[in-house]
Amino acid sequence: MSKIDHYKKGLALFGQNKHLEALEEYKLCLAEDPDWTDALHAVAMAQMQANLLDEAIATGLRIVELDPEDAFAHTSLSMFYQRKNMIDEAEKEAAKARMLSWKQELKKNPNAPPPGPAGSMDVIQ
Repeated sequence: MSKIDHYKKGLALFGQNKHLEALEEYKLCLAEDPDWTDALHAVAMAQMQANLLDEAIATGLRIVELDPEDAFAHTSLSMFYQRKNMIDEAEKEAAKARMLSWKQELKKNPNAPPPGPAGSMDVIQ
């Protein structure tokens, strides 16, 4: 099977709340392309749902290492830190995500207002 096939199978398993099985598929996918950030995002979410929070944080940090401008990675890290009750870290990552999202929006809309204060974004866990 190709990396896309493993990725899709992992997504299907994730949708069935089979997070550990999904992780196995994602690992097969990453064996072919270890720096594919879409798959790494999927891994991090499955790790979070499986309550493997330290692993999810490590995966999130890997994504940020590969793509420091990935606002979703910073949002995910904020969620992982929140679940570990690491509030200072969570707030810092959320602030990075807000700033990156604003910078991306400015490219399309130069009049975009700056992000609101911490806590102004709803985070779905």
